Amino acid sequence: MYTRKESSLVRQEFWTAFGKYMTPIPSAEGLKINWINYKTGIKDVHFKMESLDDSAAIYISVEHNDAGIRELFFEQFVEYKTMLHDTLGEEWSWRREVSVNNKMISRIYKELPDSSVLNRDHWPALISFFKPRIIALDSFWENAKWSFRALSQ
Repeated sequence: MYTRKESSLVRQEFWTAFGKYMTPIPSAEGLKINWINYKTGIKDVHFKMESLDDSAAIYISVEHNDAGIRELFFEQFVEYKTMLHDTLGEEWSWRREVSVNNKMISRIYKELPDSSVLNRDHWPALISFFKPRIIALDSFWENAKWSFRALSQ
């Protein structure tokens, strides 16, 4: 069992290792990219990777405070659902509304159960889970971002 500080250090070590592993991989545009802190260019649309004590997840998060605008963004993703799943090579789960830290958001996600960032033996599986999906999200976003930019203005 780790202390809170030890747990934090192990998590930091994992994300540092993952970042170094991903550094040589260019974005879909061929540019250098920070894969861990992926920037969509849209204020309330985020691509996030998360590894907890018992699972991991990668997700698209729509976090606009205005429910109507959040719904417009979510519906735009629904319009691109086939393209998204084709690019990812798998289907993801879709949640129109979910409460996260007492805030309503929309989320499109894929989970990896029974994995722990605190178990170094799980790190290869975690990397194998995150790597192709964040690269595929980037490829999807390169084609889809323009219509989302139009919504955000």
